Amino acid sequence: MSSLLNKKIVYSITNFTTLDYQDHLSCVVWFCQCNMRCLYCYNEAMLYSKEGNYTIKDLLDFLEERKGLLDAVVLSGGEATSHSLLPICQAIKKLGFKIKLDSNGLNHDLISELVEKELIDYIALDFKAPEYKFEHVTQTNQYHKFKKSLTFLIEKKFDFEVRTTLHADLLNTYDVNQMISTLSELGYDKTYYLQHFLETPTNVGNIKEAKTYFDESKIVQDKLVIEYRNTLS
Repeated sequence: MSSLLNKKIVYSITNFTTLDYQDHLSCVVWFCQCNMRCLYCYNEAMLYSKEGNYTIKDLLDFLEERKGLLDAVVLSGGEATSHSLLPICQAIKKLGFKIKLDSNGLNHDLISELVEKELIDYIALDFKAPEYKFEHVTQTNQYHKFKKSLTFLIEKKFDFEVRTTLHADLLNTYDVNQMISTLSELGYDKTYYLQHFLETPTNVGNIKEAKTYFDESKIVQDKLVIEYRNTLS
């Protein structure tokens, strides 16, 4: 842990939120760097940053001051699992906080170790695209790594959610229904969250609002509970 303390791998910290971890008062730790380049990603600055603005010591000092005010810490990014989270989570746990992890699932070994050692309380797993579109959307060809993490969490009966960002020019209703089928066939029985793309001034793929209409009525409803976020209606 001592070698990590002075590493500037935290891009920024959101001091307080009630939205990112349901039923918890949390802060969000935004880690720099990511192992994907999703076309709709708006976190370009932290994605490409080789160094963040805060050290792990800065983070732990901040959390020390928030004991009794917050009850949880959300690890996000970027991709938090791009870094050595094990000692970081151990230190956060010692301070008495619950931990939620936002992840794309590519680092199965780290995710499984954190779960097995009970260092994570909840995971939001991003299902980027079906296998046949995964490389186009994420600019990586590592769908198998995501699926391995997904399967592990299902079999472990861990407390987690699956979510997908919708941009109709990237994913159509057929694609999403294929993803629902994949989840159902693997045994996922929790809510599947579909969050609509929100246009920002810049993003990795320089994409704008979708030109294609996404017809929610065509989404299969009898396999999983579907809940929309950032609804456009």
